[in-house]
Amino acid sequence: MDDKRDLTPSPLITKTITELLESGSVAVVITVVVGDQVGAKLIVEEKGTTSGGLGDAALDAAVVGYASSFLASRLETRMMSVNECAPEYVAAGETFLLFERIQPAPRLVICGAGHVGAALAKLASFVGYHTTLIDDRAEFLERERFPDRQIHLVVATDWSRSVRDVVGDGRGVAVAVVTRGHNEDEICMREVVRANPDYVGLIGSKRRTSIVIERLREGGATGEQLKKIRAPIGLDIGAVSPEEVALAIISEIVAERHGGKGGSLSAWRRMSDML
Repeated sequence: MDDKRDLTPSPLITKTITELLESGSVAVVITVVVGDQVGAKLIVEEKGTTSGGLGDAALDAAVVGYASSFLASRLETRMMSVNECAPEYVAAGETFLLFERIQPAPRLVICGAGHVGAALAKLASFVGYHTTLIDDRAEFLERERFPDRQIHLVVATDWSRSVRDVVGDGRGVAVAVVTRGHNEDEICMREVVRANPDYVGLIGSKRRTSIVIERLREGGATGEQLKKIRAPIGLDIGAVSPEEVALAIISEIVAERHGGKGGSLSAWRRMSDML
């Protein structure tokens, strides 16, 4: 017999999800996909606040703990039985739940609109990042160079203030510092490390980036803040052209966001062939 129950989210659930996205919050929506309450939804925010319900208060309480683990895992979705995620709930039966992360679209702030910065802005926008490109040279930010209106262009009359305003509290933000010199790098990085964004990368040779990081240390940056800096920025793909460097950078940013390792997917096959 077909299940004809209405699976449309309630207005309250829809309203809550909209408000969470608008506020920049992160949460998980848990939906019963197999069981007695198919379609029932529970929202668990990162801070632990809940909305909705799965039709059983005991089940709600049982899965809240796993919701925190799911959010920490960086997974986007996962379907599993209640027996897997809440084995202490003995009345689970054949109940299966779908966990879905909700969060705002990822943001990327690029400091420096030279060849690499320009290529990175275009590529990041293409893969779905809300992209902001900052430079103190207005001629580098002419809209003709960036016809994609999803790329927000900011002329920095003051690097510190512009970076601070755009990065905000750093939540959900990746920052790539690819300016033209040490001084600009250092000014931007001082503001970036204070904001504690999800990702921060600095372009340059090992020597150049080490100089900037040491100056940040002397300026009071903590060891924990400095440890988060990806410098030199990007994955090692042998990049040469600005476009290839941009690809290396966005690949590392995506890997960081999703918890990827950045290695070759076929490495296991080569290893097994050697055995």
